[in-house]
Amino acid sequence: MSNNRYTEEFKIEAVKQIREQGHSAYEVSKRLGIATDTLYRWARQLSKPQAQRTEERSQAEEIRRLKAELQRVTEERDILKKAAAYFAKASR
Repeated sequence: MSNNRYTEEFKIEAVKQIREQGHSAYEVSKRLGIATDTLYRWARQLSKPQAQRTEERSQAEEIRRLKAELQRVTEERDILKKAAAYFAKASR
């Protein structure tokens, strides 16, 4: 996944070139230097109401945050398991 972040205005203008100006998605994607699939995804997303897009974005951010927290807690658990095993072995 690319780390390129495009503004909402950029996405809207790119999709407008397809919908309102009649350019092909391939042509617009080549001109802007983005993947055609990305342009189609933006068009799908922008066809939804703003409130729904905002809700989906906040849910995605929450999922990312929770996954990162889960990974951190899992690593902490694994470290504690190893430490407990080490000290149990040392006390014998």
